[in-house]
Amino acid sequence: MNGDKNPTISFRQSLFWDTDSKKIDVEKNARYIIERVLDFGNDEEIRWLFRHYRRALLQEVLNGSRSGLHKKSKALWSLVLQ
Repeated sequence: MNGDKNPTISFRQSLFWDTDSKKIDVEKNARYIIERVLDFGNDEEIRWLFRHYRRALLQEVLNGSRSGLHKKSKALWSLVLQ
């Protein structure tokens, strides 16, 4: 975590359509959150993501062999996180 003064965010249910967004733990479910936000997040969610999680963790999730990111999202964020 980057020491975000306000680590909480209200996730849109449409972002996490397959689970109850109110029960998501931002630390325990970090990989899941990162993948969903990089794929489908809006501007506010992307900014929160980059403030909340370490860049190294974002890159680790992006480059992970089990990454659930779409190919186009992965290509975009690979350029951004270079």
